[in-house]
Amino acid sequence: SLRPASAIPMFFGIAFGPIVGFLSGFVGNVLGDFLSGWGFWWSWDVGNGLMGLIPGLMAASVVDFRDTKTILKAELFVIMGAVIGMGFSSLMEIPLYGLDFNTAVAGYWVPAGLDGIVMGLILVPILMVAYDAVLKRRGR
Repeated sequence: SLRPASAIPMFFGIAFGPIVGFLSGFVGNVLGDFLSGWGFWWSWDVGNGLMGLIPGLMAASVVDFRDTKTILKAELFVIMGAVIGMGFSSLMEIPLYGLDFNTAVAGYWVPAGLDGIVMGLILVPILMVAYDAVLKRRGR
């Protein structure tokens, strides 16, 4: 499934830092699972938090959200965040729920990671440029 909302913690991390990125991914996933009736899956909540935290590691170096080098760097951090965050969640299925390695990778990590990568690569630059316009309009 495509989850465009997975780009939100990535962008929040880049714009506001790793703590905000982690919290937006973690809390957003907790609320999303609760509202949709999935219950509490802490490993997936942490994984979504990592998808925001890792791109947030570059936040201190952002000077201009429209700068091509900054956007390319953000894209690299988005990929790392999706791979590591969804990798954590997927591989935790093995010790927590007895899932076999192949199913964890092929059935969980690859689809979730690819979704995070695709949504992040498409939406994060759009959000960065839009946020830059808001900052400039407000005189920042």
